[in-house]
Amino acid sequence: MKIPTLIYWRGYVEIAVRNGHMESFINELTHAGISVWDVQPSSLQSANMKILVEDFHDLRPLLRRTGCRVHVMSRRGFPFELERLKKRRFFAIGLITFFAILLLLSSLVWEVKVIGNEKISKDDVLLVAKQGGIYPLQWVYRVKHLDKLSQQLNRQLPGTAWVGVSRQGTKITIQVVESAIPEAQPLLSPRHLISRTDAVITNIYAEQGRPMVAKNNRVKKGQVLISGLLGDTENSQPVVAKGEVKGLVWHEYLIEAPLVQKRKVYTGESKDKSYLVLGNRGIQLWGYGKVSFEKYSVVIEQDPLTWRSTKLPIGWMTEHVMEMEERSEVITLEEAKRQGLDGAIRDILAKYGSDSKIISRKILHENTENGKVYMKVLFEVEEFITEELPIVYSQGE
Repeated sequence: MKIPTLIYWRGYVEIAVRNGHMESFINELTHAGISVWDVQPSSLQSANMKILVEDFHDLRPLLRRTGCRVHVMSRRGFPFELERLKKRRFFAIGLITFFAILLLLSSLVWEVKVIGNEKISKDDVLLVAKQGGIYPLQWVYRVKHLDKLSQQLNRQLPGTAWVGVSRQGTKITIQVVESAIPEAQPLLSPRHLISRTDAVITNIYAEQGRPMVAKNNRVKKGQVLISGLLGDTENSQPVVAKGEVKGLVWHEYLIEAPLVQKRKVYTGESKDKSYLVLGNRGIQLWGYGKVSFEKYSVVIEQDPLTWRSTKLPIGWMTEHVMEMEERSEVITLEEAKRQGLDGAIRDILAKYGSDSKIISRKILHENTENGKVYMKVLFEVEEFITEELPIVYSQGE
């Protein structure tokens, strides 16, 4: 027979009909308009079948007329599930409360993130967004159409070329594209480019001005490299000298490197502190007590609850407090020298530019004393050597 609609929500039972006239019982069911399905005869006088709960009590007169007996084998469907929940009412109330809270939390805006802004203050963006109804703890259904919000923010935020608003779960992201405003070029006074140190010229490029030296020339500190005066002594025109000049410069370093070095290592001892995280606050649940380690480091592990791809403002956080201790390590003389030279090279690159090039190095003096190696090293470095010198002149000249 045809299976009725919505059998789960209406509820049904699986019954076993025994004894009596089974053929007459089936005919009576058809005549009474009672729907049964999955009829499985087990013998000439018995069969298993399924019937709706609402039709079950209508079987009694049919059973009397046909002499059959019925036994309920199983009860299925929503009415029976609801009856079971009534017996476990506290569990049902807790389950419903949990999903209600989850639905409530997922219906609020928990985070408003601003990206792409460099010159425009984040606080200014959030203030304008709040005026448009975008702020934490706002109901999601009260947020206006995102395209309209984008246009409103673009109008109210000066200096923006485009503003986009997108929502993912409980987080709203405001993406700002700032207008490309060309930077005002500073007004430069006429100047020379001079050497800031003694050097040997390796390369010179004069973009503007008159070069005064050539490659392989030795120059002194303060010597003019690119002149800002064009013309002769009688008819000269001051300009802003521009260009690049590289030269070989010598730097003498006194290097001190220890042979015994201290480093921090983990001992393997640790202590964990566990927190329940609600929004931006954490409630400590385990791991109370003072940390007994003299030296330690803390590693934080966060595990927020997620619903689909959305992070909820509820989660778990663990602080791993790991004990550390200092250990001394003896290194070789060559390793100490290498570390000292590397430190000097890093200092040169930091002072004179990362594009500086170490051409050669020479150890002038070396001595080992009191667990340290002392070196005097001369570095030959190719670097930019120019600095500016303003040109002072009078209008009458």
